[in-house]
Amino acid sequence: MPVTVLWLHARLASHHVRDHGRRRLAGDRGEGVISAAIAVLIIAFLGAAMWLGFQRMWQDTEARTNDQVERIGSGG
Repeated sequence: MPVTVLWLHARLASHHVRDHGRRRLAGDRGEGVISAAIAVLIIAFLGAAMWLGFQRMWQDTEARTNDQVERIGSGG
């Protein structure tokens, strides 16, 4: 085989490997974005659950406080 044909074959083979590597890296970058989005969603759900818990706790505390104020105000 002539040297030129070997060189051309090696060049095309290395080009294919580099392109494949770039596609793989681009896919890896996409995975990072997906992972970040999942993390953001998890944090959002945790925040919503904490807010609901806080609201329930606040309503319970408010009701108990109002009951105590009524008791004190009625002299009982």
